[in-house]
Amino acid sequence: MSGAHEPGAGLRTFRRYTWWSLLATIDLTLFFFVRDWVVNPGVAGWVRLFSGVALAVLLVAAGVLLHRRLPRTPPDGRQAGRQAGRQAGSPPAPPVAWLVAGGVSAAVLGAIPLGLRDYEMWSLPPAAMVSIGAMFLTPPARRTLIAAGIVGAAVLGGGVNLLAGDERLLFAATFPAAMVACVAWIALGTLWAWDVAERLDAARHLAAELAVKDERLRFAADLHDIQGHHLQVIALKSELAARLVSADPERAAAEMRQVRELSADALRDTRAVVQGYRRTTLDREIGNAAKVLDAAGIDTTLEGEADMDALPEPGRHLLGLVMREATTNVLRHSRARHAHVRYLSEDGRITLRIGNDGAAAAVSSEGTGLRGLAERLEQAGGTLEWRHDGGRFEVAASLPLLVAGADER
Repeated sequence: MSGAHEPGAGLRTFRRYTWWSLLATIDLTLFFFVRDWVVNPGVAGWVRLFSGVALAVLLVAAGVLLHRRLPRTPPDGRQAGRQAGRQAGSPPAPPVAWLVAGGVSAAVLGAIPLGLRDYEMWSLPPAAMVSIGAMFLTPPARRTLIAAGIVGAAVLGGGVNLLAGDERLLFAATFPAAMVACVAWIALGTLWAWDVAERLDAARHLAAELAVKDERLRFAADLHDIQGHHLQVIALKSELAARLVSADPERAAAEMRQVRELSADALRDTRAVVQGYRRTTLDREIGNAAKVLDAAGIDTTLEGEADMDALPEPGRHLLGLVMREATTNVLRHSRARHAHVRYLSEDGRITLRIGNDGAAAAVSSEGTGLRGLAERLEQAGGTLEWRHDGGRFEVAASLPLLVAGADER
């Protein structure tokens, strides 16, 4: 497979979808709202000019403010760290100049139809700007601003109606308030979906990092337990030998021989720990692959119809290496959304298949670990094949159940 895997690619796509959805909804609604008097020759020229300029400024301000509120997702996984720094819930600071420009433009676009006693849609531009401004506030302050906007729209609409002596007081007060509430519900609901997706993506990255750190801590604890015991005994016996070297040379020599034996044991135990840390098996790698692929947002299906204990340890190690290499390829060289892992036993052989979608091109013949693994499986009497079909890629490895000692590396 070729092509670069992009961590967070799904989040970036959702970010673009959210940004365009919010901006298109606001821009199209405002455009159709203003056009009735902007393109109407019966409306005074200065009104049409002010409305056109205010509309243009408001549309640009909305785009800039939404761009700031929906941060871009870094391609290298730093999203997790950045989001972790924002767990307290403080949104980014808005560009004040554009916030003011958008607010003034919304006020102009709302004042013109309200002055003409159009009680239906005058509150739409202010409602859009109030909703965008609320995106930069914490939830308590956001609710306060929306509530103030609803009350303000009702008071302005009802007040103008009373001053004009119209008979639609209830409509003039309630419809603008409902407009503010409706626009805020739609805009902030879409923003809420984005915030949830961003936090989930951050949690996925953090889970992957924690899994790596937990494994490092486990290895460090094992190494400490072994080396700490051996080194403590070696230190005590060396100190004892140093004290006995003059008074009882034979006893001192015996103690030093024990020190040498303890050192050899410590070295042997350390190698065993490192080998156990680095040594891989099929069942372990399948479990790790499921966790890693899930952390990368790849839906993984596992199917098992074989008793892996029936395969000798060298075979489990080889197939574990295949599983690890295939998982690495999925993460690094594809844009996978779905993957499947299946291992089964048939005709005295155990077969492992790993497939995924999102494969851009076939595997290159150079620089891939699959070719090296194919040679090792062939030496053990097995096979390793891979194929690329459209957007799917599959690796298939097979080993005889009676393989023994074929690969101890």
